[in-house]
Amino acid sequence: METKSLYITALIIGSLSAGYYYYSGKSKKLEVDATRSMTYAAENINLTQTNENGQVVIKAQADRLVQDESNKTSKLDNLHAQTYQNGALDGTFYAKVAHSYDDNQRVVLSNEVVATRILPNGKMTMTTTELTGYPETKEIETDKQVVIDSPQSKMISQGLKANLNSGQYEFFSVRGTYEP
Repeated sequence: METKSLYITALIIGSLSAGYYYYSGKSKKLEVDATRSMTYAAENINLTQTNENGQVVIKAQADRLVQDESNKTSKLDNLHAQTYQNGALDGTFYAKVAHSYDDNQRVVLSNEVVATRILPNGKMTMTTTELTGYPETKEIETDKQVVIDSPQSKMISQGLKANLNSGQYEFFSVRGTYEP
């Protein structure tokens, strides 16, 4: 076979190979892009999250989950969550609806929200219509009316900011009773 035929054959094989790799790579990219825009749904959700030592940090249950990959949002119906610190229960959260945004950086609980914090002398329960939480920093806030019931007091606040790590709570326009 002369060299001209070898070059033409090599050129044809090279072109076919390049075309195959180009288009097969592009189709894989299209598949990946398609999964990023998908919406997933699941029923009867149970979640357990542990820390690097294997201790339970969060347990949660929900009736339904709808997750939108393109917007990085999720919606949970009838969320029940328990938080743990050093293996011991330290709080619970309930909401009929929970929306998470920015890949769970911000979570908004709404409709009959009840948050309970376990304290050394009992428990403190907060009830409101909407509560925004930031899971990474363990902070919560709302500008809605909050009813706080603890072993020593009962009060109503028009808003709340709290850091669950430090136990610092800031209430706005507070009315209530305190019994030392």
